[in-house]
Amino acid sequence: MSIMLIVWGILTGILVVLLIYRSTLTMHEDEQLYLDGTEAHMQKEQAENTARVDRTTLPVRLLAAASGLLLVVMGVMWVYRGWNGGQ
Repeated sequence: MSIMLIVWGILTGILVVLLIYRSTLTMHEDEQLYLDGTEAHMQKEQAENTARVDRTTLPVRLLAAASGLLLVVMGVMWVYRGWNGGQ
């Protein structure tokens, strides 16, 4: 049980760091329409930023699912052990 708790803590820690990274990326995200050729560098930076945010979507979902599933499994094990007298 303690190994599962350590694994859950590591997964959740990585998830939190990834969510913080993603939120800093979205703070720099602009919703602008670039009509002029002089603003092409800004449009390129925005496209790169959007690509970084999109790359974090799958890992965030996988880590959140794994963390939640592991938490549920540990809860079920805890209840099962309590029901059977701690054996």
